[in-house]
Amino acid sequence: MANTGIIGFSILLLLVASLASYSIYLLLSMCIQTAVTSYEDIGLFAFGSPGKVLVASTILIQNIGAMSSYLFIIKTELPAAIAGFLIGDHTGSWYLDGEILLVLTAVCIVFPLALLPKIGFLGYTSSLSFFFMVFFALVVVIKKWYIPCPLTLNPTIEYIQVANSSDECRPKLFNFSKKSAFAIPTMAFSFLCHTSVLPIYCELKSPSKRRMQNVANLGIGLSFLIYFISALFGYLTFYDKVNSELLEGYSKYLPHDALIITVRLVILLAVMLTVPLIHFPARKAFIMMCFSGYPFSCVRHIIVTVALNTIIVLLAIYVPDISNVFGVIGSTTSTCLLFVFPSLFYLKLSREDCLSRQKCGASALLAFGICVGVSSLTLIILNWINKK
Repeated sequence: MANTGIIGFSILLLLVASLASYSIYLLLSMCIQTAVTSYEDIGLFAFGSPGKVLVASTILIQNIGAMSSYLFIIKTELPAAIAGFLIGDHTGSWYLDGEILLVLTAVCIVFPLALLPKIGFLGYTSSLSFFFMVFFALVVVIKKWYIPCPLTLNPTIEYIQVANSSDECRPKLFNFSKKSAFAIPTMAFSFLCHTSVLPIYCELKSPSKRRMQNVANLGIGLSFLIYFISALFGYLTFYDKVNSELLEGYSKYLPHDALIITVRLVILLAVMLTVPLIHFPARKAFIMMCFSGYPFSCVRHIIVTVALNTIIVLLAIYVPDISNVFGVIGSTTSTCLLFVFPSLFYLKLSREDCLSRQKCGASALLAFGICVGVSSLTLIILNWINKK
């Protein structure tokens, strides 16, 4: 929001959420028409084996990027959360080493849940993660009134007056800069549930297009509210000094606040429980791409799970900035899975007239996705070059 302004962010967030819902509608329509229940098989119906490989590889890359990004959050946030409960100097202790904690989390929590054979088993953990995010949004709203503006790093100041007439404390309604290039790709990354929607649809007892669409719309709507509230009050707390990892900002100004420490742990639990949910379509995409037609193998299932977990842990350790992951992945694979592929496949497979409302909508979605992907990736690369 700091890079787009309040109104600019609101418009972009609503636009991406609406298009995400519409692209799910297109995918479900193609599932009904082709009688298949996987993103990869829709690509197969549309463009043969190359289409299937393209979709599977895109899902694999996107979900690896997503999982590594979430583990990056664990690496940076978990040490600070643990330190909040400690008294005295514990610098150098292994239990405050983000990389060690990351490996322990991946081995003890993420890996066992990722081994589960069906995505339906993760429904309870996914619901728990959602309630954790609601708690996070409430804390962001509450703490808006506990941090002064202009910001100060002096912990001895009593935060009685939390706002003044300083220009630093005036929210911007519109704000566009080079950093705005990360906005739509990051939003696309956030609303991309398409790789999980079809596996869930496949496991429903009484699957129907309308029922699955309603569930998807509800999920996108609730996510929109949480994203908007968190972004709005986070921005109104820190303004232009808001950090790309929002919780890091609170740790600077309220380092020993019990509620902030609690929400840190809650968010980390939500992240830990989300990674296995993303792992399922990534593993499925790899197996469909490399072992299509083979019967289920427990050994293969375990080996692929171990390999994927190893890759995402290494990426989380060695990638220095989370915005790099969100920006690049969001502008490429997320844009394809959210905008480009659903519209392209629908235009290829639908038997409707070329000037029908749905085909016109799919064409507009395709054009939008291509423009967003190309322009965002170009601006991100230029931003990197200017930094050097």
